[in-house]
Amino acid sequence: MKVLLVYPRFPETFWSFKYALKLTMFKKATHPPLGLLTVASMLPEEWEKKLVDMNVRRLRDKDIEWADMVFISAMYVQRSSAEEVISRCKRLGVRVVAGGPLFTHCYNEFDQVDHLVLNEGEITLPPFLEDLERGCAEHIYKSDGWADMERSPTPLWGLVDMNRYVSASVQYSRGCPFNCDFCDITFLYGHKPRLKTSEQIVAELDAIYSQGWRESVFFVDDNFIGNRKRLKQEVLPAIVSWQEERGHPFSFLTQASVDLVDDEDIMKMMVEAGFDTVFLGIETPDEESLKECKKYQNRGRDLVACVKKIQSFGMQVMGGFIVGFDNDTTSIFQRQIKFIQESGIVTAMVGILNVLRGTKLYNRLKGEKRLFREGTGDNTDCSVNFKPKMGIKPLIDGYRDMIKKLYSPDYYYERVKTFLRGFRPPKKLGQPRFCYLVAFLRSIVELGLRGRERLHYWKIFFWTLFTRPRLLPVAVTLSIQGFHFRRTFERY
Repeated sequence: MKVLLVYPRFPETFWSFKYALKLTMFKKATHPPLGLLTVASMLPEEWEKKLVDMNVRRLRDKDIEWADMVFISAMYVQRSSAEEVISRCKRLGVRVVAGGPLFTHCYNEFDQVDHLVLNEGEITLPPFLEDLERGCAEHIYKSDGWADMERSPTPLWGLVDMNRYVSASVQYSRGCPFNCDFCDITFLYGHKPRLKTSEQIVAELDAIYSQGWRESVFFVDDNFIGNRKRLKQEVLPAIVSWQEERGHPFSFLTQASVDLVDDEDIMKMMVEAGFDTVFLGIETPDEESLKECKKYQNRGRDLVACVKKIQSFGMQVMGGFIVGFDNDTTSIFQRQIKFIQESGIVTAMVGILNVLRGTKLYNRLKGEKRLFREGTGDNTDCSVNFKPKMGIKPLIDGYRDMIKKLYSPDYYYERVKTFLRGFRPPKKLGQPRFCYLVAFLRSIVELGLRGRERLHYWKIFFWTLFTRPRLLPVAVTLSIQGFHFRRTFERY
Protein backbone atom coordinates (compact mmCIF):
# COMPACT_ATOMS: atom_id res chain seq x y z
CA MET A 1 0.00 0.00 0.00
CA LYS A 2 1.31 3.43 -0.99
CA VAL A 3 0.02 6.21 1.24
CA LEU A 4 0.39 9.95 0.72
CA LEU A 5 -0.23 12.11 3.78
CA VAL A 6 -1.24 15.67 2.88
CA TYR A 7 -1.37 18.74 5.10
CA PRO A 8 -3.38 21.56 3.45
CA ARG A 9 -2.27 25.16 3.17
CA PHE A 10 -2.88 27.68 5.90
CA PRO A 11 -4.06 31.09 4.71
CA GLU A 12 -1.99 34.13 5.56
CA THR A 13 -2.71 34.65 9.25
CA PHE A 14 -1.27 36.18 12.39
CA TRP A 15 0.51 32.90 13.19
CA SER A 16 1.72 32.01 9.69
CA PHE A 17 4.70 34.39 10.01
CA LYS A 18 4.77 34.42 6.22
CA TYR A 19 6.55 37.77 5.86
CA ALA A 20 9.02 37.00 8.63
CA LEU A 21 9.86 33.61 7.09
CA LYS A 22 10.69 35.27 3.79
CA LEU A 23 13.63 36.97 5.47
CA THR A 24 15.17 33.63 6.52
CA MET A 25 15.42 32.20 2.97
CA PHE A 26 15.28 28.60 4.26
CA LYS A 27 12.23 28.38 6.53
CA LYS A 28 8.86 27.81 4.88
CA ALA A 29 6.45 27.13 7.76
CA THR A 30 6.30 27.54 11.51
CA HIS A 31 5.52 23.97 12.64
CA PRO A 32 5.41 20.52 10.99
CA PRO A 33 2.11 18.57 10.83
CA LEU A 34 2.47 16.68 14.11
CA GLY A 35 -0.89 14.93 13.82
CA LEU A 36 -0.10 13.41 10.43
CA LEU A 37 3.38 12.40 11.57
CA THR A 38 1.79 10.60 14.51
CA VAL A 39 -0.76 8.91 12.24
CA ALA A 40 2.07 7.84 9.93
CA SER A 41 3.75 5.99 12.78
CA MET A 42 0.49 4.10 13.43
CA LEU A 43 0.22 2.81 9.86
CA PRO A 44 1.62 -0.65 8.96
CA GLU A 45 5.40 -0.54 8.82
CA GLU A 46 5.51 -2.24 5.43
CA TRP A 47 3.41 0.48 3.77
CA GLU A 48 5.23 3.06 1.65
CA LYS A 49 4.65 6.54 3.07
CA LYS A 50 5.24 10.04 1.78
CA LEU A 51 4.14 13.36 3.25
CA VAL A 52 3.46 16.65 1.50
CA ASP A 53 3.03 19.73 3.66
CA MET A 54 1.50 22.26 1.29
CA ASN A 55 2.84 25.06 3.48
CA VAL A 56 6.34 23.93 2.50
CA ARG A 57 5.89 22.84 -1.12
CA ARG A 58 3.07 22.55 -3.62
CA LEU A 59 1.12 19.31 -4.07
CA ARG A 60 1.61 17.91 -7.57
CA ASP A 61 -0.73 15.59 -9.44
CA LYS A 62 2.05 13.03 -9.70
CA ASP A 63 2.26 12.95 -5.89
CA ILE A 64 -1.41 11.96 -5.76
CA GLU A 65 -1.15 9.53 -8.68
CA TRP A 66 1.70 7.71 -6.91
CA ALA A 67 -0.56 6.87 -3.98
CA ASP A 68 -3.15 4.15 -3.48
CA MET A 69 -4.70 6.29 -0.75
CA VAL A 70 -4.40 9.88 0.47
CA PHE A 71 -4.66 10.70 4.19
CA ILE A 72 -5.57 14.31 4.93
CA SER A 73 -5.85 16.14 8.26
CA ALA A 74 -6.83 19.76 8.77
CA MET A 75 -8.08 22.46 11.10
CA TYR A 76 -11.06 24.64 10.25
CA VAL A 77 -8.94 27.51 8.96
CA GLN A 78 -7.49 25.11 6.34
CA ARG A 79 -10.91 24.17 4.96
CA SER A 80 -10.60 25.83 1.55
CA SER A 81 -7.30 24.11 0.80
CA ALA A 82 -8.58 20.78 2.17
CA GLU A 83 -11.59 20.89 -0.16
CA GLU A 84 -9.30 21.58 -3.10
CA VAL A 85 -7.09 18.58 -2.22
CA ILE A 86 -10.10 16.26 -1.86
CA SER A 87 -11.47 17.35 -5.26
CA ARG A 88 -8.11 16.73 -6.92
CA CYS A 89 -7.87 13.26 -5.40
CA LYS A 90 -11.36 12.35 -6.60
CA ARG A 91 -10.60 13.66 -10.08
CA LEU A 92 -7.51 11.46 -10.18
CA GLY A 93 -9.35 8.44 -8.81
CA VAL A 94 -7.49 8.12 -5.50
CA ARG A 95 -9.27 7.18 -2.28
CA VAL A 96 -9.30 9.78 0.51
CA VAL A 97 -9.11 9.18 4.26
CA ALA A 98 -9.76 12.31 6.36
CA GLY A 99 -9.48 13.16 10.04
CA GLY A 100 -8.56 15.94 12.42
CA PRO A 101 -10.56 18.83 13.94
CA LEU A 102 -12.10 20.08 10.67
CA PHE A 103 -13.61 16.73 9.77
CA THR A 104 -14.54 15.82 13.35
CA HIS A 105 -16.58 19.03 13.53
CA CYS A 106 -18.07 18.91 10.01
CA TYR A 107 -17.93 15.26 8.87
CA ASN A 108 -21.43 15.42 7.32
CA GLU A 109 -20.26 18.15 4.89
CA PHE A 110 -17.62 16.07 3.09
CA ASP A 111 -19.44 13.60 0.85
CA GLN A 112 -16.42 13.16 -1.41
CA VAL A 113 -14.29 11.67 1.38
CA ASP A 114 -14.23 7.88 1.20
CA HIS A 115 -13.35 7.23 4.85
CA LEU A 116 -13.75 9.62 7.78
CA VAL A 117 -11.56 8.62 10.73
CA LEU A 118 -12.71 11.09 13.37
CA ASN A 119 -11.97 12.08 16.97
CA GLU A 120 -8.62 10.77 18.25
CA GLY A 121 -6.70 8.56 15.84
CA GLU A 122 -5.32 6.34 18.59
CA ILE A 123 -8.87 5.03 19.01
CA THR A 124 -10.45 5.22 15.55
CA LEU A 125 -7.53 4.45 13.23
CA PRO A 126 -6.86 0.82 14.36
CA PRO A 127 -10.41 -0.44 13.60
CA PHE A 128 -10.31 1.33 10.23
CA LEU A 129 -7.01 -0.39 9.38
CA GLU A 130 -8.39 -3.77 10.46
CA ASP A 131 -11.49 -3.34 8.31
CA LEU A 132 -9.40 -2.09 5.41
CA GLU A 133 -7.27 -5.23 5.53
CA ARG A 134 -10.42 -7.38 5.47
CA GLY A 135 -11.82 -5.35 2.56
CA CYS A 136 -14.82 -3.99 4.47
CA ALA A 137 -13.75 -0.47 5.51
CA GLU A 138 -16.71 1.69 6.51
CA HIS A 139 -17.39 5.33 5.69
CA ILE A 140 -17.23 6.76 9.23
CA TYR A 141 -15.28 5.82 12.34
CA LYS A 142 -16.16 7.76 15.48
CA SER A 143 -15.57 7.43 19.20
CA ASP A 144 -17.14 8.81 22.36
CA GLY A 145 -14.13 7.87 24.51
CA TRP A 146 -10.74 9.45 25.07
CA ALA A 147 -7.42 8.03 23.95
CA ASP A 148 -4.83 6.69 26.38
CA MET A 149 -1.91 9.03 25.73
CA GLU A 150 0.54 6.49 27.11
CA ARG A 151 -0.19 4.41 24.00
CA SER A 152 0.39 7.27 21.57
CA PRO A 153 3.44 6.54 19.37
CA THR A 154 6.46 8.65 18.57
CA PRO A 155 5.84 10.67 15.37
CA LEU A 156 7.61 9.57 12.20
CA TRP A 157 9.94 12.54 11.84
CA GLY A 158 11.83 11.09 8.88
CA LEU A 159 8.93 12.05 6.58
CA VAL A 160 9.64 15.80 6.74
CA ASP A 161 12.58 18.08 6.06
CA MET A 162 13.02 19.61 9.50
CA ASN A 163 15.13 22.45 8.17
CA ARG A 164 12.07 23.96 6.48
CA TYR A 165 10.41 24.67 9.83
CA VAL A 166 10.92 27.23 12.56
CA SER A 167 10.10 24.81 15.34
CA ALA A 168 9.67 21.08 15.92
CA SER A 169 6.65 19.90 17.95
CA VAL A 170 5.85 17.62 20.88
CA GLN A 171 2.50 16.90 22.51
CA TYR A 172 2.63 15.99 26.21
CA SER A 173 -1.06 16.21 27.09
CA ARG A 174 -4.57 16.59 25.72
CA GLY A 175 -7.52 18.13 27.51
CA CYS A 176 -8.01 21.20 29.67
CA PRO A 177 -9.52 21.42 33.17
CA PHE A 178 -11.17 24.77 32.48
CA ASN A 179 -14.50 25.58 30.86
CA CYS A 180 -14.15 28.70 28.68
CA ASP A 181 -17.35 28.81 26.64
CA PHE A 182 -15.77 30.02 23.36
CA CYS A 183 -13.14 27.24 23.23
CA ASP A 184 -13.61 23.89 21.46
CA ILE A 185 -10.70 22.10 23.14
CA THR A 186 -12.87 20.36 25.71
CA PHE A 187 -15.21 19.23 22.91
CA LEU A 188 -12.27 17.70 21.04
CA TYR A 189 -10.20 16.42 23.97
CA GLY A 190 -12.21 16.59 27.19
CA HIS A 191 -11.70 18.29 30.55
CA LYS A 192 -9.37 15.85 32.25
CA PRO A 193 -5.76 16.27 31.07
CA ARG A 194 -4.46 12.98 29.67
CA LEU A 195 -0.70 12.68 29.81
CA LYS A 196 2.24 10.95 28.22
CA THR A 197 4.93 9.52 30.46
CA SER A 198 8.29 11.19 30.94
CA GLU A 199 9.82 8.22 29.07
CA GLN A 200 7.64 8.99 26.05
CA ILE A 201 8.63 12.66 26.10
CA VAL A 202 12.31 11.79 26.29
CA ALA A 203 11.88 9.32 23.41
CA GLU A 204 10.23 12.02 21.30
CA LEU A 205 12.99 14.51 22.09
CA ASP A 206 15.53 11.84 21.12
CA ALA A 207 13.73 11.26 17.83
CA ILE A 208 13.81 14.97 17.00
CA TYR A 209 17.44 15.26 18.13
CA SER A 210 18.43 12.30 15.92
CA GLN A 211 17.19 14.24 12.88
CA GLY A 212 19.92 16.82 13.55
CA TRP A 213 17.50 19.39 14.97
CA ARG A 214 19.07 21.91 17.37
CA GLU A 215 16.50 24.70 17.52
CA SER A 216 13.10 25.44 19.05
CA VAL A 217 10.56 22.79 20.09
CA PHE A 218 6.90 23.70 20.60
CA PHE A 219 4.97 21.75 23.24
CA VAL A 220 1.61 22.05 21.51
CA ASP A 221 -0.49 21.29 24.62
CA ASP A 222 -3.46 23.60 24.97
CA ASN A 223 -2.62 23.85 28.67
CA PHE A 224 0.84 22.54 29.52
CA ILE A 225 0.22 22.88 33.27
CA GLY A 226 -3.11 21.04 33.31
CA ASN A 227 -1.60 18.47 35.72
CA ARG A 228 1.01 20.29 37.79
CA LYS A 229 1.93 17.35 40.03
CA ARG A 230 3.10 15.08 37.21
CA LEU A 231 4.75 18.03 35.48
CA LYS A 232 6.84 18.92 38.52
CA GLN A 233 7.63 15.45 39.76
CA GLU A 234 8.31 13.62 36.52
CA VAL A 235 8.25 15.43 33.20
CA LEU A 236 10.16 18.66 33.83
CA PRO A 237 12.95 16.89 35.79
CA ALA A 238 13.31 14.43 32.88
CA ILE A 239 13.55 17.29 30.36
CA VAL A 240 16.09 19.12 32.52
CA SER A 241 18.29 16.00 32.72
CA TRP A 242 17.94 15.34 28.99
CA GLN A 243 18.95 18.91 28.14
CA GLU A 244 21.96 18.85 30.48
CA GLU A 245 23.23 15.56 29.06
CA ARG A 246 23.20 17.00 25.53
CA GLY A 247 24.37 20.53 26.18
CA HIS A 248 20.94 22.22 25.99
CA PRO A 249 20.28 21.75 22.25
CA PHE A 250 16.64 22.92 22.38
CA SER A 251 14.64 25.90 23.52
CA PHE A 252 10.96 25.32 24.26
CA LEU A 253 7.72 27.24 24.01
CA THR A 254 4.22 26.23 25.02
CA GLN A 255 0.72 27.36 26.03
CA ALA A 256 -0.57 27.61 29.58
CA SER A 257 -3.27 29.16 31.71
CA VAL A 258 -2.61 32.36 33.67
CA ASP A 259 -2.49 30.45 36.96
CA LEU A 260 1.02 29.41 35.97
CA VAL A 261 2.01 32.54 37.86
CA ASP A 262 0.82 30.95 41.12
CA ASP A 263 3.49 28.24 41.04
CA GLU A 264 7.00 29.66 41.17
CA ASP A 265 8.53 26.19 41.33
CA ILE A 266 7.05 25.28 37.95
CA MET A 267 8.22 28.54 36.41
CA LYS A 268 11.75 27.98 37.71
CA MET A 269 11.79 24.41 36.45
CA MET A 270 10.41 25.41 33.06
CA VAL A 271 13.15 27.99 32.61
CA GLU A 272 15.78 25.50 33.78
CA ALA A 273 14.43 23.02 31.23
CA GLY A 274 14.78 25.60 28.44
CA PHE A 275 11.32 27.15 28.13
CA ASP A 276 11.67 30.76 27.01
CA THR A 277 8.16 31.55 25.71
CA VAL A 278 4.63 30.86 26.92
CA PHE A 279 1.32 31.78 25.31
CA LEU A 280 -1.42 32.84 27.73
CA GLY A 281 -5.12 33.16 26.97
CA ILE A 282 -5.72 36.49 28.68
CA GLU A 283 -8.72 37.43 26.52
CA THR A 284 -9.83 40.66 28.22
CA PRO A 285 -9.12 42.98 31.16
CA ASP A 286 -12.88 43.28 31.75
CA GLU A 287 -14.04 41.27 34.78
CA GLU A 288 -17.64 41.00 33.58
CA SER A 289 -16.57 39.68 30.19
CA LEU A 290 -14.35 37.10 31.90
CA LYS A 291 -17.35 36.02 33.95
CA GLU A 292 -19.52 35.91 30.84
CA CYS A 293 -17.18 33.52 29.01
CA LYS A 294 -16.55 31.49 32.17
CA LYS A 295 -12.82 32.18 32.21
CA TYR A 296 -12.82 32.12 35.99
CA GLN A 297 -9.10 31.34 36.28
CA ASN A 298 -8.37 34.89 35.09
CA ARG A 299 -10.79 36.70 37.38
CA GLY A 300 -9.75 38.67 40.46
CA ARG A 301 -6.16 39.03 39.32
CA ASP A 302 -3.85 41.88 38.47
CA LEU A 303 -3.20 40.46 35.03
CA VAL A 304 -0.51 42.99 34.15
CA ALA A 305 1.40 41.98 37.29
CA CYS A 306 0.95 38.31 36.36
CA VAL A 307 2.49 38.89 32.95
CA LYS A 308 5.40 40.87 34.33
CA LYS A 309 6.14 38.20 36.93
CA ILE A 310 6.39 35.49 34.29
CA GLN A 311 8.63 37.75 32.20
CA SER A 312 10.86 38.36 35.21
CA PHE A 313 11.34 34.60 35.61
CA GLY A 314 12.78 34.45 32.09
CA MET A 315 9.89 33.66 29.76
CA GLN A 316 8.42 35.88 27.08
CA VAL A 317 4.64 36.04 27.29
CA MET A 318 2.57 35.90 24.13
CA GLY A 319 -1.07 36.74 24.70
CA GLY A 320 -4.46 36.01 23.20
CA PHE A 321 -7.13 38.72 23.42
CA ILE A 322 -10.76 38.87 22.32
CA VAL A 323 -13.20 41.69 21.65
CA GLY A 324 -16.92 41.28 20.99
CA PHE A 325 -18.23 39.76 24.22
CA ASP A 326 -21.77 40.73 25.17
CA ASN A 327 -20.47 42.78 28.09
CA ASP A 328 -18.03 44.71 25.90
CA THR A 329 -18.81 48.34 25.14
CA THR A 330 -16.89 50.52 22.72
CA SER A 331 -14.54 51.44 25.58
CA ILE A 332 -13.03 47.93 25.42
CA PHE A 333 -10.76 48.81 22.49
CA GLN A 334 -8.85 51.48 24.38
CA ARG A 335 -8.78 49.31 27.52
CA GLN A 336 -7.22 46.46 25.55
CA ILE A 337 -4.61 48.78 24.08
CA LYS A 338 -3.74 50.15 27.52
CA PHE A 339 -3.40 46.66 28.99
CA ILE A 340 -1.24 45.33 26.16
CA GLN A 341 1.08 48.33 26.18
CA GLU A 342 1.51 48.28 29.97
CA SER A 343 2.13 44.54 30.13
CA GLY A 344 4.77 44.51 27.41
CA ILE A 345 3.13 41.63 25.55
CA VAL A 346 4.80 42.19 22.22
CA THR A 347 3.05 39.34 20.40
CA ALA A 348 -0.56 40.20 21.20
CA MET A 349 -3.02 38.19 19.12
CA VAL A 350 -6.14 40.33 19.36
CA GLY A 351 -9.15 38.95 17.53
CA ILE A 352 -12.87 39.38 17.17
CA LEU A 353 -14.85 36.70 18.99
CA ASN A 354 -15.17 33.77 16.56
CA VAL A 355 -18.01 31.39 17.41
CA LEU A 356 -16.87 27.83 16.73
CA ARG A 357 -18.87 24.63 16.41
CA GLY A 358 -18.78 22.36 19.41
CA THR A 359 -18.56 25.19 21.93
CA LYS A 360 -21.05 26.20 24.58
CA LEU A 361 -21.03 29.69 23.07
CA TYR A 362 -22.08 28.28 19.69
CA ASN A 363 -25.02 26.45 21.22
CA ARG A 364 -26.11 29.51 23.23
CA LEU A 365 -25.99 31.95 20.33
CA LYS A 366 -27.64 29.46 18.01
CA GLY A 367 -30.46 29.17 20.54
CA GLU A 368 -30.70 32.96 20.66
CA LYS A 369 -30.80 33.04 16.82
CA ARG A 370 -27.72 35.28 16.74
CA LEU A 371 -25.55 33.09 14.49
CA PHE A 372 -25.68 33.86 10.78
CA ARG A 373 -22.75 31.82 9.38
CA GLU A 374 -19.95 29.49 10.41
CA GLY A 375 -16.75 30.96 11.76
CA THR A 376 -13.63 31.07 9.62
CA GLY A 377 -11.33 29.67 12.30
CA ASP A 378 -9.19 32.82 12.02
CA ASN A 379 -10.23 35.37 14.62
CA THR A 380 -7.90 38.04 13.20
CA ASP A 381 -9.45 38.18 9.71
CA CYS A 382 -11.91 40.94 10.67
CA SER A 383 -14.96 38.73 10.12
CA VAL A 384 -18.00 38.40 12.41
CA ASN A 385 -20.26 35.34 12.35
CA PHE A 386 -22.78 36.38 15.01
CA LYS A 387 -24.83 39.39 16.02
CA PRO A 388 -22.80 41.25 18.69
CA LYS A 389 -24.60 43.36 21.25
CA MET A 390 -22.48 46.41 20.48
CA GLY A 391 -23.38 46.09 16.78
CA ILE A 392 -21.34 44.73 13.88
CA LYS A 393 -20.09 48.07 12.51
CA PRO A 394 -18.88 49.46 15.88
CA LEU A 395 -17.14 46.12 16.56
CA ILE A 396 -15.34 45.94 13.22
CA ASP A 397 -14.47 49.64 13.17
CA GLY A 398 -13.18 49.54 16.75
CA TYR A 399 -11.18 46.41 16.03
CA ARG A 400 -9.57 47.88 12.94
CA ASP A 401 -8.59 51.05 14.78
CA MET A 402 -7.20 49.03 17.69
CA ILE A 403 -5.08 46.79 15.46
CA LYS A 404 -3.83 49.73 13.41
CA LYS A 405 -2.65 51.41 16.60
CA LEU A 406 -1.24 48.33 18.37
CA TYR A 407 0.90 47.31 15.41
CA SER A 408 1.96 50.77 14.33
CA PRO A 409 5.74 51.21 14.77
CA ASP A 410 5.24 53.69 17.63
CA TYR A 411 3.18 51.34 19.77
CA TYR A 412 4.86 48.09 18.73
CA TYR A 413 8.45 49.14 19.39
CA GLU A 414 7.43 50.76 22.67
CA ARG A 415 6.10 47.34 23.75
CA VAL A 416 9.36 45.71 22.72
CA LYS A 417 11.25 48.11 24.97
CA THR A 418 8.81 47.59 27.86
CA PHE A 419 9.25 43.83 27.54
CA LEU A 420 13.05 43.94 27.31
CA ARG A 421 13.26 46.13 30.41
CA GLY A 422 11.54 43.51 32.56
CA PHE A 423 12.76 40.33 30.85
CA ARG A 424 15.23 38.30 32.95
CA PRO A 425 16.37 35.36 30.84
CA PRO A 426 18.69 32.64 32.17
CA LYS A 427 22.40 32.97 31.57
CA LYS A 428 22.31 30.30 28.88
CA LEU A 429 20.70 31.51 25.68
CA GLY A 430 20.52 29.44 22.52
CA GLN A 431 23.24 29.88 19.92
CA PRO A 432 22.16 31.83 16.83
CA ARG A 433 21.82 29.72 13.66
CA PHE A 434 22.98 30.63 10.18
CA CYS A 435 19.43 31.12 8.87
CA TYR A 436 18.78 33.66 11.63
CA LEU A 437 21.97 35.52 10.76
CA VAL A 438 20.62 35.70 7.21
CA ALA A 439 17.32 37.00 8.57
CA PHE A 440 19.14 39.66 10.59
CA LEU A 441 21.10 40.86 7.55
CA ARG A 442 17.93 40.94 5.47
CA SER A 443 16.08 42.79 8.21
CA ILE A 444 18.69 45.56 8.01
CA VAL A 445 17.72 46.06 4.36
CA GLU A 446 13.95 45.48 4.65
CA LEU A 447 13.32 47.20 7.99
CA GLY A 448 16.37 49.36 8.61
CA LEU A 449 16.73 50.87 5.15
CA ARG A 450 13.49 50.42 3.20
CA GLY A 451 10.83 50.17 5.89
CA ARG A 452 8.75 53.03 7.19
CA GLU A 453 9.71 51.80 10.66
CA ARG A 454 13.47 52.22 10.00
CA LEU A 455 13.90 54.91 12.66
CA HIS A 456 12.19 52.69 15.24
CA TYR A 457 14.25 49.69 14.12
CA TRP A 458 17.56 51.44 14.69
CA LYS A 459 16.41 53.02 17.93
CA ILE A 460 15.55 49.62 19.47
CA PHE A 461 18.69 48.10 17.97
CA PHE A 462 21.07 50.58 19.58
CA TRP A 463 19.04 50.89 22.80
CA THR A 464 19.32 47.12 23.26
CA LEU A 465 22.96 47.02 22.17
CA PHE A 466 24.00 49.56 24.80
CA THR A 467 21.63 48.70 27.66
CA ARG A 468 20.89 44.94 27.30
CA PRO A 469 23.36 43.58 24.74
CA ARG A 470 22.62 39.91 25.51
CA LEU A 471 19.07 40.47 24.33
CA LEU A 472 19.96 41.94 20.94
CA PRO A 473 18.93 38.73 19.07
CA VAL A 474 15.58 38.88 20.88
CA ALA A 475 15.08 42.53 19.89
CA VAL A 476 15.89 41.79 16.24
CA THR A 477 13.59 38.74 16.21
CA LEU A 478 10.71 40.79 17.62
CA SER A 479 11.37 43.52 15.06
CA ILE A 480 11.10 40.96 12.26
CA GLN A 481 7.89 39.54 13.73
CA GLY A 482 6.44 43.04 13.94
CA PHE A 483 7.13 43.45 10.21
CA HIS A 484 5.05 40.31 9.58
CA PHE A 485 2.18 41.47 11.81
CA ARG A 486 1.97 44.87 10.12
CA ARG A 487 1.98 43.35 6.64
CA THR A 488 -0.67 40.80 7.66
CA PHE A 489 -3.02 43.37 9.18
CA GLU A 490 -2.62 45.72 6.21
CA ARG A 491 -5.19 43.51 4.42
CA TYR A 492 -7.87 44.94 6.69
